[in-house]
Amino acid sequence: MAVTAQQVKELRDQTGAGLMDCKKALAESDGDMQAAIDYLRKKGAKVAELRSGRDANEGAVIAKTSNDGNKGVIVHLACETDFVAKNEEFVKFATDLADLALANDVNTVEELEALTLDGATVKEKITEKVGSIGENISISNFAVMNGDNIASYIHAGNKIGVLVSYKSSSADAANFFRGVAMHIAAMNPRILSYKEFDADFIAKETEAFKVQIEKENEERVRLGKHLKNVPQYVSMVQLTPEVLGKVEGEIKAQLAAEGKPEKIWDNIVPGKMDRFIADNTLLDQEYCLLDQFFALDTDKKVGQAIQDSADDAEIVTFKRIELGD
Repeated sequence: MAVTAQQVKELRDQTGAGLMDCKKALAESDGDMQAAIDYLRKKGAKVAELRSGRDANEGAVIAKTSNDGNKGVIVHLACETDFVAKNEEFVKFATDLADLALANDVNTVEELEALTLDGATVKEKITEKVGSIGENISISNFAVMNGDNIASYIHAGNKIGVLVSYKSSSADAANFFRGVAMHIAAMNPRILSYKEFDADFIAKETEAFKVQIEKENEERVRLGKHLKNVPQYVSMVQLTPEVLGKVEGEIKAQLAAEGKPEKIWDNIVPGKMDRFIADNTLLDQEYCLLDQFFALDTDKKVGQAIQDSADDAEIVTFKRIELGD
């Protein structure tokens, strides 16, 4: 039987398949819409089997929160090429999955795949997409967050998604913590605070940082550049009161040797102590959110910026998903 343009449009709206695929499916199914959908799913299953071993390192990462701000999800819908990842229909499908996850309070990929979307399970809809697009497609990463207040942020063309659970009485808290989520997307902290480090990790990283900076300094010597300070320590965990007291004493001794009047030491010592701490907490600045310099106000660390936003403000937890995670 002849296939009408209206039938093709209806099938395309339901499945997202290409025009020619829809036309062929309807022709093979004598215009039966459900049979045409089944035809496309079978085609998708065959393509999925053929493409299952292909790397799917591209995709769209969608981070969203519920209307009341008490729940957030991140969905990474993976595909093979950047061309598909940027396709509006692909991004919309990933966004629909995030909305579906929020609406149904799911906690795992398996639960999400079992939900119904436009008359089929999510797993079936993904198979349809595989058939119509011709790439390996899957939900490769999924995260859920619950809390009193959650901020979300999507960065770099759907390449990174962030959720932040926070507490704050500030009227501008939602906007401020969205800025914190932006910082997390850009700076990629792994943990909240240096207090979460274990001793073995700190010991290993202390030596690694020393070796790294010593190598950098060799190159700087060759180029005639100013040398970087080789740190004695890399984390606040190591900067005990005894260590800081010794450093302060050394600074004062140096000021005295330079002939600086003792009455002005109080104006100089705090800045030198801050410099010492900054030079000897490089691990914290790389790994720990609260100890990183805030991307939106580089004069402050994130922890200080949070305290300044409201007396009771704090981050409970955060989650960051990036392509390739």
